[in-house]
Amino acid sequence: MKRIKKGDQVIVITGKYKGQRGDVVSMHDERAVVSNVNLVKRHTKANPQANQPGGIVEREAPIHLSNLMLYNPAASRGERVGFKSLDDGRKVRVFRSSGEVVDI
Repeated sequence: MKRIKKGDQVIVITGKYKGQRGDVVSMHDERAVVSNVNLVKRHTKANPQANQPGGIVEREAPIHLSNLMLYNPAASRGERVGFKSLDDGRKVRVFRSSGEVVDI
């Protein structure tokens, strides 16, 4: 089980985009693509078969998971994540500071 999953709201803790929040769009091994974070300009060639124009396209690049923290809306800050087994046997993510369950 991963500490950060697709759809989670995360905050960047280091680097050029420190302090920015966004939702995880996709996961790639140890990296995540976060909406409106780590934007890069990509020079693309036109592809008439796919009806895709050429030019400079701005898009999100993957960012390493070590640079992200799960955002806790109750505390309004990023927090560490741990794991806990419930009575029914499910393994869930919890915030380390409060013990509040992340997964529902």
